[in-house]
Amino acid sequence: MTPLRPASLLERRLVIVTGKGGTGKTTVAAALAVAAAGAGRRVLLVEVGRDEQIPSRFAPGGPPAGYTGREVHPGITAMRIDPFEALGEYLALQLGVSAPVALVLRNRAFRQLMEAAPGWRELITLGKVWHLEQMRQSPGRARWDLIVVDAPATGHGVSFLSAPRVVVSALRAGPLRRHAAQVEALIEDPVRTALLPVSLAEELPVRETEQLILKVKSDVGISIDRVVVNAVLARPFPAGLDDLDERLRRLPEAAPLGALPAPGVLAACAAHLRARWELHEHWAKALAASIGLPCVRLPYLPEGVEGPASLARLGAALLGDTPAEAA
Repeated sequence: MTPLRPASLLERRLVIVTGKGGTGKTTVAAALAVAAAGAGRRVLLVEVGRDEQIPSRFAPGGPPAGYTGREVHPGITAMRIDPFEALGEYLALQLGVSAPVALVLRNRAFRQLMEAAPGWRELITLGKVWHLEQMRQSPGRARWDLIVVDAPATGHGVSFLSAPRVVVSALRAGPLRRHAAQVEALIEDPVRTALLPVSLAEELPVRETEQLILKVKSDVGISIDRVVVNAVLARPFPAGLDDLDERLRRLPEAAPLGALPAPGVLAACAAHLRARWELHEHWAKALAASIGLPCVRLPYLPEGVEGPASLARLGAALLGDTPAEAA
């Protein structure tokens, strides 16, 4: 039975994109932002990794967005949440002073201590995301219509998302517990928030995505209503020529093909294309069957992702505005 088509991602306030390293989750996050901006949404595109990648998706070689952020495309502001800057901002708000906080945060010993402390990066980063979601441009109007977070890869994604729940369960009272509870409420609100896992149609990413979904369902109360299968190869041969590789193989090697390679070479190339497509079909269907959720397929772009035009093409497929196949 085919799962029901989920609601549009543009109906959410927060979409957190994750996936195994190398699956293209950063590109998918950027593509969703472009699609949302094209639909008239004001989008904040957030990175949480140590190195910025998103600005280069829009303009290779462009300046970083940093913690203050900058517009990378009409309707899209990008930023990178640095945990230490977010921590300084939080402490300054709580204590009512900024200079002493900045002095402490610059202390090398303090930073080394914090680097070794578990969990605080995840909590303070999600706390900043919560703060951004709460920002208002005017009474009753949110500063951002949609916030897209390029989250850590699946190996770290569950601990990233579960940090608020851990703090809430560990503390009985106090401002930290109260703030963690507010973040947890945002993360676990299926109306406002969704997790968007990204996979490839290959065995290892599929297995890791299956494990991620099981782990999230047991440890984190965040909504998952679809999975993206990225870079899926299109059917290699035209309709009515599904056996093109076999037809080429049956041609005599001396067949007059002009400047084309010999039939045997063409047949081998065609067979390779068929095998790769069949592999993608197998694993895309296996993933959909195992998780019981819609799998949105994004096309493989032979030319690569080269700026907003490529992102817009992927974004249209992501939102279902093009006839891209769905498993």
